[in-house]
Amino acid sequence: MVDENTLAQEEDQDPRANREHSTRELEARTESWKPPSILPVPDKQDGWVFRWIRVSMRGDSDNTNVSKRFREGWVSVKLEDHPELQLLSDIDNRFDGAAVVGGLMLCKMPVETHRAKAKYVAGEASQAMDGVDNSFLREEDARMPLLKTERRSRVTFGDGS
Repeated sequence: MVDENTLAQEEDQDPRANREHSTRELEARTESWKPPSILPVPDKQDGWVFRWIRVSMRGDSDNTNVSKRFREGWVSVKLEDHPELQLLSDIDNRFDGAAVVGGLMLCKMPVETHRAKAKYVAGEASQAMDGVDNSFLREEDARMPLLKTERRSRVTFGDGS
């Protein structure tokens, strides 16, 4: 003799028993999924630029890099200020309450300071390039130029006329 509870359990285990609970309908209603990034992106804040800064590499702390970045104007971001990051603090986190993932710490800098830094670096690069050009072009003879001083490329089609 078969018990009614046993029959009910067998019907629940039978994959063909309930066709109305199809997973296709469920899949159609869910939104698309993509894997999360290793380094989460904080919500934008007016007046601030964010960057991940190295605090350790291969288990060794990089105090020189952190000190240099702090002197440049970067400030560590506190986890409590950015709950959207959904991070757990690292066990060996030396920076109390800071957002640290895999040896990188999230930092922020005022936009004005970041623009001034970018302008300074661009000026240094330009001066270095001018020095290279002056040193190289000193050897140049007008009858046989080493290179064209123009640094723009042109795209032409056909015979160029």
